[in-house]
Amino acid sequence: MQEHMKEIILVTWNLFCEMAPYLLLGFVVAGMLNALVSREGIERHLGGSGLMPVIKASLFGIPLPLCSCGVIPVCASLRRQGASKGAVASFLISTPQTGVDSILVTYSLLGWVLAVVRPVAAFISGLIGGFLVEALDPGENPAERKEGACGCGACHAAPARPPRGPLERFAHHAFVELPREMAMPLLLGTAVAGLVSALLPDDILSRILGQ
Repeated sequence: MQEHMKEIILVTWNLFCEMAPYLLLGFVVAGMLNALVSREGIERHLGGSGLMPVIKASLFGIPLPLCSCGVIPVCASLRRQGASKGAVASFLISTPQTGVDSILVTYSLLGWVLAVVRPVAAFISGLIGGFLVEALDPGENPAERKEGACGCGACHAAPARPPRGPLERFAHHAFVELPREMAMPLLLGTAVAGLVSALLPDDILSRILGQ
């Protein structure tokens, strides 16, 4: 039992260390967006119901060089700045699949056909996911969004002295607000992933699904 606990803790820690650089990149990108793009701009382009916010979010996410870990803080930031659920889902799905860097690498290694297919597939899958979210979970009344994305005023309460200037807004949003909001879900998800990785054999999927 003690050996199993040690293995679970070690695997969880290693997993967290592997994710950390990409999460940090996501926090930095989210902070930059918060400092450079106004809340009104996010709400105008990605807020509200309908298909256009979903389309814009998918197109916006395709060129960004963010992986499935790094995209999470950016999605959290977009949501709390006024982006709709469908737009955030579209961005969450399309962004990790490709980016300007991976498109260029794909072109150099596999040719122009796959270099075109990858972003197109990311765009279409982002649209499908965003449209489904919009259809199954309609957007709330804009008046209900004033408190923030989670709907509780406490976690979005303004600091005693609001950050001044782009650099201070960037640092506060990237390294204070977002980590504070995401800490518990992130740690819980990492713990579950570590538990699964430690207890299940590495070849479990190949045993079930075959080679």
